[in-house]
Amino acid sequence: MTSKRTLGLAVAQMGPVHLSDTRAAVVRRLVEMMREAKSRGAEMVVFPELALTTFFPRYWMDEKEADERFYEKTMPNADVQPLFNTARELQMGFYLGYAELTPEGRRFNTAIIVDRGGAIVGKYRKIHLPGHSDHKPDAPFQHLEKKFFEVGDLGFRVFNAMDVRFGMCLCNDRRWPETYRVMALQSAEVVVLGYNTPSQNIHWNEPAHLRTTTHLVSLQANAYQNGMWVAAAGKCGSEDGHHMIGSSVIVAPTGEIVARSLTEEDEVICVNADLSIGEYFRQHVFNFAKHRRPEHYKLIVERTGAGEPLV
Repeated sequence: MTSKRTLGLAVAQMGPVHLSDTRAAVVRRLVEMMREAKSRGAEMVVFPELALTTFFPRYWMDEKEADERFYEKTMPNADVQPLFNTARELQMGFYLGYAELTPEGRRFNTAIIVDRGGAIVGKYRKIHLPGHSDHKPDAPFQHLEKKFFEVGDLGFRVFNAMDVRFGMCLCNDRRWPETYRVMALQSAEVVVLGYNTPSQNIHWNEPAHLRTTTHLVSLQANAYQNGMWVAAAGKCGSEDGHHMIGSSVIVAPTGEIVARSLTEEDEVICVNADLSIGEYFRQHVFNFAKHRRPEHYKLIVERTGAGEPLV
Protein backbone atom coordinates (compact mmCIF):
# COMPACT_ATOMS: atom_id res chain seq x y z
CA MET A 1 0.00 0.00 0.00
CA THR A 2 1.42 3.39 -1.01
CA SER A 3 1.81 5.73 1.95
CA LYS A 4 -0.20 8.93 1.75
CA ARG A 5 1.69 12.13 0.99
CA THR A 6 -0.02 15.47 0.55
CA LEU A 7 0.84 18.90 -0.81
CA GLY A 8 -1.09 22.09 -0.21
CA LEU A 9 -1.25 23.29 -3.83
CA ALA A 10 -2.65 26.65 -4.94
CA VAL A 11 -3.12 28.37 -8.28
CA ALA A 12 -3.15 32.18 -8.28
CA GLN A 13 -4.99 33.31 -11.37
CA MET A 14 -4.42 36.92 -12.43
CA GLY A 15 -6.85 39.34 -13.98
CA PRO A 16 -5.58 41.79 -16.59
CA VAL A 17 -2.20 43.51 -16.43
CA HIS A 18 -2.42 46.64 -18.54
CA LEU A 19 0.36 48.50 -20.34
CA SER A 20 0.16 51.27 -17.73
CA ASP A 21 0.53 48.92 -14.72
CA THR A 22 3.85 49.07 -12.90
CA ARG A 23 5.90 46.05 -11.79
CA ALA A 24 5.49 47.20 -8.18
CA ALA A 25 1.70 47.18 -8.46
CA VAL A 26 1.70 43.74 -10.07
CA VAL A 27 4.00 42.30 -7.41
CA ARG A 28 1.71 43.65 -4.68
CA ARG A 29 -1.10 41.64 -6.25
CA LEU A 30 1.05 38.51 -6.31
CA VAL A 31 2.07 38.97 -2.67
CA GLU A 32 -1.56 39.40 -1.63
CA MET A 33 -2.54 36.18 -3.39
CA MET A 34 0.43 34.34 -1.91
CA ARG A 35 -0.72 35.35 1.57
CA GLU A 36 -4.26 34.20 0.80
CA ALA A 37 -2.98 30.86 -0.49
CA LYS A 38 -0.93 30.39 2.67
CA SER A 39 -3.96 31.17 4.83
CA ARG A 40 -5.81 28.37 3.04
CA GLY A 41 -3.12 25.77 3.72
CA ALA A 42 -1.06 26.01 0.55
CA GLU A 43 2.67 25.22 0.49
CA MET A 44 3.18 25.95 -3.22
CA VAL A 45 1.45 28.61 -5.31
CA VAL A 46 1.48 28.77 -9.11
CA PHE A 47 1.45 32.16 -10.86
CA PRO A 48 0.84 32.73 -14.61
CA GLU A 49 3.08 33.02 -17.64
CA LEU A 50 4.56 36.53 -18.15
CA ALA A 51 3.03 37.40 -14.80
CA LEU A 52 4.86 40.71 -14.31
CA THR A 53 3.69 42.49 -17.47
CA THR A 54 0.92 42.59 -20.00
CA PHE A 55 1.09 39.97 -22.77
CA PHE A 56 3.38 42.17 -24.83
CA PRO A 57 3.85 39.81 -27.86
CA ARG A 58 0.45 41.09 -29.04
CA TYR A 59 2.16 44.41 -29.98
CA TRP A 60 4.49 45.12 -32.88
CA MET A 61 7.64 46.91 -31.66
CA ASP A 62 11.36 46.57 -32.08
CA GLU A 63 13.29 44.30 -29.77
CA LYS A 64 15.17 47.16 -28.09
CA GLU A 65 11.92 48.76 -26.93
CA ALA A 66 10.65 45.40 -25.69
CA ASP A 67 13.93 44.78 -23.84
CA GLU A 68 13.57 47.97 -21.85
CA ARG A 69 9.87 47.66 -21.06
CA PHE A 70 9.07 44.01 -20.60
CA TYR A 71 12.12 41.81 -19.87
CA GLU A 72 13.79 40.94 -16.56
CA LYS A 73 17.57 41.20 -16.76
CA THR A 74 18.07 39.56 -13.36
CA MET A 75 15.89 37.40 -11.16
CA PRO A 76 15.16 38.30 -8.48
CA ASN A 77 15.47 42.06 -8.97
CA ALA A 78 14.39 45.03 -6.89
CA ASP A 79 10.83 45.02 -8.26
CA VAL A 80 10.26 41.32 -7.64
CA GLN A 81 12.23 40.99 -4.40
CA PRO A 82 9.13 41.49 -2.20
CA LEU A 83 7.68 38.26 -3.58
CA PHE A 84 10.84 36.34 -2.68
CA ASN A 85 10.87 37.97 0.77
CA THR A 86 7.26 36.95 1.36
CA ALA A 87 8.02 33.38 0.31
CA ARG A 88 10.76 33.22 2.95
CA GLU A 89 8.53 34.82 5.55
CA LEU A 90 5.67 32.39 4.89
CA GLN A 91 7.94 29.41 4.19
CA MET A 92 6.13 28.91 0.90
CA GLY A 93 7.23 27.86 -2.57
CA PHE A 94 6.09 29.42 -5.83
CA TYR A 95 6.24 29.16 -9.63
CA LEU A 96 6.56 32.38 -11.65
CA GLY A 97 6.61 33.11 -15.38
CA TYR A 98 8.42 36.13 -16.85
CA ALA A 99 10.32 37.39 -19.91
CA GLU A 100 14.05 36.77 -19.46
CA LEU A 101 16.84 38.78 -21.08
CA THR A 102 20.18 37.04 -20.51
CA PRO A 103 23.51 38.85 -20.07
CA GLU A 104 24.36 37.68 -23.62
CA GLY A 105 21.24 39.37 -24.98
CA ARG A 106 19.20 36.21 -25.52
CA ARG A 107 15.43 36.36 -24.92
CA PHE A 108 13.34 33.58 -23.45
CA ASN A 109 9.83 33.05 -22.14
CA THR A 110 10.89 31.69 -18.77
CA ALA A 111 9.51 30.17 -15.58
CA ILE A 112 11.14 29.39 -12.26
CA ILE A 113 10.37 27.36 -9.16
CA VAL A 114 11.33 28.98 -5.87
CA ASP A 115 11.53 27.01 -2.63
CA ARG A 116 10.40 27.88 0.88
CA GLY A 117 13.65 29.68 1.58
CA GLY A 118 13.24 32.01 -1.39
CA ALA A 119 15.91 30.23 -3.47
CA ILE A 120 15.44 29.49 -7.17
CA VAL A 121 15.66 25.70 -7.48
CA GLY A 122 14.51 25.23 -11.07
CA LYS A 123 14.32 27.15 -14.34
CA TYR A 124 12.45 26.37 -17.58
CA ARG A 125 12.44 28.18 -20.92
CA LYS A 126 9.41 27.75 -23.18
CA ILE A 127 9.95 25.28 -26.00
CA HIS A 128 6.70 25.21 -28.03
CA LEU A 129 6.52 28.83 -29.18
CA PRO A 130 3.24 29.63 -31.00
CA GLY A 131 2.39 32.50 -33.28
CA HIS A 132 4.57 34.22 -35.90
CA SER A 133 7.55 36.56 -36.30
CA ASP A 134 6.33 38.74 -39.18
CA HIS A 135 4.10 41.79 -38.89
CA LYS A 136 0.43 41.10 -39.66
CA PRO A 137 -1.08 44.62 -39.88
CA ASP A 138 -4.53 43.32 -40.83
CA ALA A 139 -4.82 41.10 -37.74
CA PRO A 140 -6.73 42.41 -34.69
CA PHE A 141 -3.55 41.87 -32.65
CA GLN A 142 -0.18 40.19 -33.09
CA HIS A 143 1.06 36.93 -31.58
CA LEU A 144 4.78 37.50 -31.85
CA GLU A 145 6.33 34.93 -29.56
CA LYS A 146 8.50 33.70 -32.42
CA LYS A 147 9.83 37.27 -32.79
CA PHE A 148 10.45 38.05 -29.14
CA PHE A 149 11.66 34.68 -27.82
CA GLU A 150 14.10 31.94 -28.73
CA VAL A 151 13.11 28.30 -28.41
CA GLY A 152 13.98 27.20 -24.88
CA ASP A 153 17.31 25.45 -24.41
CA LEU A 154 16.92 23.81 -20.99
CA GLY A 155 14.66 20.91 -21.92
CA PHE A 156 11.85 19.51 -19.79
CA ARG A 157 13.53 18.83 -16.45
CA VAL A 158 12.19 17.79 -13.06
CA PHE A 159 13.15 19.52 -9.81
CA ASN A 160 12.82 18.59 -6.17
CA ALA A 161 11.22 21.17 -3.91
CA MET A 162 9.63 20.45 -0.54
CA ASP A 163 10.26 16.72 -1.13
CA VAL A 164 8.00 16.80 -4.20
CA ARG A 165 9.17 16.20 -7.78
CA PHE A 166 7.98 19.15 -9.87
CA GLY A 167 8.00 19.57 -13.62
CA MET A 168 7.08 22.80 -15.36
CA CYS A 169 6.11 24.17 -18.72
CA LEU A 170 4.46 27.26 -20.22
CA CYS A 171 1.21 27.91 -22.07
CA ASN A 172 1.35 26.24 -25.52
CA ASP A 173 3.58 23.49 -24.09
CA ARG A 174 0.52 22.20 -22.24
CA ARG A 175 -1.10 21.11 -25.50
CA TRP A 176 1.75 18.75 -26.50
CA PRO A 177 1.74 15.23 -24.97
CA GLU A 178 5.52 14.93 -25.24
CA THR A 179 5.85 17.72 -22.68
CA TYR A 180 4.32 15.66 -19.89
CA ARG A 181 5.68 12.27 -20.93
CA VAL A 182 9.30 13.45 -20.83
CA MET A 183 8.74 14.71 -17.28
CA ALA A 184 6.78 11.63 -16.26
CA LEU A 185 9.77 9.53 -17.34
CA GLN A 186 11.73 11.52 -14.74
CA SER A 187 9.10 10.60 -12.10
CA ALA A 188 7.42 14.01 -11.96
CA GLU A 189 4.56 14.07 -9.46
CA VAL A 190 3.25 17.58 -10.13
CA VAL A 191 3.48 19.69 -13.29
CA VAL A 192 2.95 23.43 -12.80
CA LEU A 193 2.40 25.92 -15.59
CA GLY A 194 1.20 29.38 -16.46
CA TYR A 195 -0.55 30.59 -19.58
CA ASN A 196 -1.82 33.69 -21.43
CA THR A 197 -4.32 32.42 -24.01
CA PRO A 198 -6.17 34.90 -26.25
CA SER A 199 -9.84 34.05 -26.64
CA GLN A 200 -9.54 34.86 -30.35
CA ASN A 201 -7.35 32.87 -32.72
CA ILE A 202 -5.95 35.21 -35.38
CA HIS A 203 -4.87 32.33 -37.64
CA TRP A 204 -8.25 30.65 -38.18
CA ASN A 205 -11.86 31.13 -37.12
CA GLU A 206 -11.79 29.01 -33.98
CA PRO A 207 -14.97 29.34 -31.84
CA ALA A 208 -14.21 31.06 -28.55
CA HIS A 209 -15.64 28.21 -26.46
CA LEU A 210 -13.26 25.78 -28.15
CA ARG A 211 -10.26 27.69 -26.79
CA THR A 212 -11.33 26.72 -23.27
CA THR A 213 -12.37 23.19 -24.24
CA THR A 214 -9.00 22.31 -25.76
CA HIS A 215 -7.21 23.98 -22.85
CA LEU A 216 -9.01 21.79 -20.33
CA VAL A 217 -8.93 18.51 -22.25
CA SER A 218 -5.16 18.84 -22.75
CA LEU A 219 -4.58 19.24 -19.02
CA GLN A 220 -6.98 16.48 -18.03
CA ALA A 221 -5.77 13.89 -20.53
CA ASN A 222 -2.11 14.42 -19.75
CA ALA A 223 -2.63 14.38 -15.97
CA TYR A 224 -4.35 11.00 -16.31
CA GLN A 225 -2.00 9.45 -18.87
CA ASN A 226 1.05 10.32 -16.79
CA GLY A 227 -0.28 9.78 -13.26
CA MET A 228 0.45 13.34 -12.14
CA TRP A 229 -1.18 16.43 -10.68
CA VAL A 230 -1.34 19.43 -13.03
CA ALA A 231 -1.81 23.00 -11.78
CA ALA A 232 -2.41 25.69 -14.43
CA ALA A 233 -2.59 29.44 -13.74
CA GLY A 234 -3.96 31.84 -16.33
CA LYS A 235 -3.59 35.57 -16.77
CA CYS A 236 -6.96 36.47 -18.19
CA GLY A 237 -9.69 39.00 -18.81
CA SER A 238 -9.39 42.05 -21.03
CA GLU A 239 -5.90 43.59 -21.14
CA ASP A 240 -6.32 46.99 -22.76
CA GLY A 241 -9.20 45.58 -24.82
CA HIS A 242 -7.57 42.24 -25.68
CA HIS A 243 -9.39 39.34 -24.04
CA MET A 244 -7.79 36.13 -22.72
CA ILE A 245 -9.45 33.02 -21.33
CA GLY A 246 -9.59 32.15 -17.64
CA SER A 247 -10.46 28.65 -16.34
CA SER A 248 -7.37 28.20 -14.19
CA VAL A 249 -7.50 24.67 -12.80
CA ILE A 250 -5.95 22.02 -10.63
CA VAL A 251 -6.32 18.54 -12.14
CA ALA A 252 -5.84 15.26 -10.26
CA PRO A 253 -4.06 12.20 -11.71
CA THR A 254 -7.53 10.76 -12.29
CA GLY A 255 -8.01 13.39 -14.97
CA GLU A 256 -10.65 15.13 -12.88
CA ILE A 257 -10.76 18.88 -12.29
CA VAL A 258 -10.71 19.31 -8.53
CA ALA A 259 -10.56 23.12 -8.48
CA ARG A 260 -11.39 25.72 -11.13
CA SER A 261 -11.54 29.50 -11.10
CA LEU A 262 -14.91 31.18 -11.47
CA THR A 263 -13.85 34.67 -12.51
CA GLU A 264 -11.50 36.45 -14.89
CA GLU A 265 -9.90 38.43 -12.07
CA ASP A 266 -7.26 37.77 -9.42
CA GLU A 267 -8.47 34.55 -7.79
CA VAL A 268 -6.87 31.83 -5.67
CA ILE A 269 -7.92 28.19 -5.89
CA CYS A 270 -6.44 25.61 -3.56
CA VAL A 271 -6.49 21.86 -2.87
CA ASN A 272 -4.81 19.44 -0.50
CA ALA A 273 -3.29 17.25 -3.22
CA ASP A 274 -2.90 13.57 -2.31
CA LEU A 275 0.29 12.63 -4.15
CA SER A 276 -0.28 8.94 -3.55
CA ILE A 277 -3.14 9.00 -6.10
CA GLY A 278 -0.59 9.38 -8.86
CA GLU A 279 1.36 6.42 -7.53
CA TYR A 280 -1.59 4.10 -8.09
CA PHE A 281 -1.73 5.00 -11.78
CA ARG A 282 2.05 4.79 -12.19
CA GLN A 283 2.10 1.33 -10.59
CA HIS A 284 -0.81 -0.12 -12.56
CA VAL A 285 -2.45 1.09 -15.79
CA PHE A 286 0.44 3.45 -16.63
CA ASN A 287 3.30 1.38 -15.27
CA PHE A 288 5.85 2.58 -17.80
CA ALA A 289 8.52 -0.02 -17.01
CA LYS A 290 6.04 -2.85 -17.48
CA HIS A 291 3.95 -1.66 -20.42
CA ARG A 292 5.74 0.96 -22.56
CA ARG A 293 7.21 -0.18 -25.90
CA PRO A 294 9.55 2.62 -27.01
CA GLU A 295 10.98 0.52 -29.83
CA HIS A 296 7.68 1.18 -31.60
CA TYR A 297 7.64 4.92 -30.90
CA LYS A 298 10.81 5.88 -32.78
CA LEU A 299 8.93 7.93 -35.37
CA ILE A 300 8.10 10.45 -32.62
CA VAL A 301 11.71 11.62 -32.50
CA GLU A 302 12.69 10.78 -36.08
CA ARG A 303 10.09 13.08 -37.67
CA THR A 304 9.01 16.62 -36.87
CA GLY A 305 6.16 16.92 -39.36
CA ALA A 306 3.78 14.31 -40.72
CA GLY A 307 5.00 12.26 -43.67
CA GLU A 308 4.14 9.15 -45.63
CA PRO A 309 3.03 5.90 -43.95
CA LEU A 310 5.82 3.50 -43.09
CA VAL A 311 6.29 0.57 -45.43
